[in-house]
Amino acid sequence: MDSPSTIPTTEVSSPAWMGFRSDSLPPCVVFEDEDLLVVNKPPGWNTHAPSSYAGEGLYEWLRNREPRWADLALLHRLDKETSGLMVFGKTPLANRSLTQQFEQRRVEKVYRLRTARTVPDVEWTADASVVRAGDRYVARPCAVGLDPAETRFQRVAQGNGWTEWEAFPRTGRTHQIRVHAAHGGMPLLGDSLYGGAPAGRLHLAAYRLSFEHPRTGVPVSWSVEPQWDLDARSLLRRAVISPTETDAYRCRHGASDGSGVGLYLDALGPFHLLHSDPEGDAGIDERFDVGSGIEAAHLYHRRLNRRVGFSGTEENCPRWIRGDHAPEAFTIRENGVRYELRFDSGYSVGLFLDQRDNRRRLLTGHVAAGFPLHGVPVPKAEILNCFAYTCAFSVSAALGGARTTSLDLSRKYLDWGRRNFELNGLNPAEHDFIFGDVFDWLRRLGKKGRMFDAVLLDPPTFSRSKERGDFRAERDYGALAASAAAVVKPGGVLFASTNAARLEPEVFLSQIRSALAQAGRRVLLEHYVPQPTDFPICREEPAYLKTVWMRVG
Repeated sequence: MDSPSTIPTTEVSSPAWMGFRSDSLPPCVVFEDEDLLVVNKPPGWNTHAPSSYAGEGLYEWLRNREPRWADLALLHRLDKETSGLMVFGKTPLANRSLTQQFEQRRVEKVYRLRTARTVPDVEWTADASVVRAGDRYVARPCAVGLDPAETRFQRVAQGNGWTEWEAFPRTGRTHQIRVHAAHGGMPLLGDSLYGGAPAGRLHLAAYRLSFEHPRTGVPVSWSVEPQWDLDARSLLRRAVISPTETDAYRCRHGASDGSGVGLYLDALGPFHLLHSDPEGDAGIDERFDVGSGIEAAHLYHRRLNRRVGFSGTEENCPRWIRGDHAPEAFTIRENGVRYELRFDSGYSVGLFLDQRDNRRRLLTGHVAAGFPLHGVPVPKAEILNCFAYTCAFSVSAALGGARTTSLDLSRKYLDWGRRNFELNGLNPAEHDFIFGDVFDWLRRLGKKGRMFDAVLLDPPTFSRSKERGDFRAERDYGALAASAAAVVKPGGVLFASTNAARLEPEVFLSQIRSALAQAGRRVLLEHYVPQPTDFPICREEPAYLKTVWMRVG
């Protein structure tokens, strides 16, 4: 990157929680100053969310991540499978200037692409309209009534089985470069839609971006290498996960990552844990290949058990496949926070990775654009974590400055939670740990008039207690939300989450809203959170995790 020396980069302040600091921007950020945010979009990520309940696009993810990014303006787009540079405006000045520069074609966008075909020319220009034809686009001779489209191509390198070109689009039609390249006899590697040879990703990247800085008028330019040798799955994780802060995340998410339905892989510090449906176990042994870009030298495997409550601990524990054996307990990092994990305690190893971004919200006190965790300054927020498990939410909230109460039906997991507090320099004695049934204790706390600034609900899909019997999320979530509403302070936050795949988002939200209304509470502010980026969704691998943050009056 060639960043302009005359423009000061914004100083990124560190959150002041208990000595913790986040010392890095997301890896996808290339440059930031008062007016601009320049990012390197990985392949396989939408520029913006295609629907309300789909995974966040890059734009939504950025806007909701940092308070200073809440007003980001989307000024141009890249196709989902195209990687490379994008610029977002942070101020009205930047938005006006960049919009004008894009409209006047004064922004230089240079793309890199690779093809398996060869053409005789070193440089050539495609001048053909791009017209939609079903689920693809085709090139047509320019004519009256058709928008013109023009792309200049210049060869820059050749290798074993590939030729690399730079593309200079003069216009910005959908799929323009892909259509023009295919029309000229050089379809892109990985572009099956337009006849390209098979590859692990679409070989098209926005390589260089140049324009006049909106505040100073000084020409600025950035460039990023496409990293063709890394597949899209690895590039997606590298874009959002900082290895200095997080070493536990999902590497492969079933069919969405080409691993097949029912096959998932998690990085857990020095170890990898493979999850599979029983039907897919036949080929899983010491020779199992986890895929390009991952070296799972120390691998464990666990069968996905749809009847966890009806089988023993030993049956649900991960089994060793190869490499080093894990110690009885080991530590991973997430958002700079440390958590203890174990492979000998049953179905879950101690942390649900799909809640990483929600734990970060508690850690930073920032839920989403325009939605601080606390609507007014709170000297020492009181947070109730129901179904606390190993208290990961509680640890993040405590590091964010809150006093926490962790409630769970297992003494073993509450003790585990205390160890997580100690791992992060927190004194468990300064926080409450309650053993018991959530419904029972919500009733007791309500009777005592005990109120909280935030109540966190992340129940198991199914659970059983002697006091109340069976809990099923699809059936009982509304009753749970109503019970929790009784202990949320006016202006406080209710966090509700479920991984019940059969509970549709609209029904889930309707249950909670109805429960709050029946309890005489109003929803003042609401933010729905889909699955995190390393849990991508597709038709074969639909979303299962549903989360909403609600400020209630």
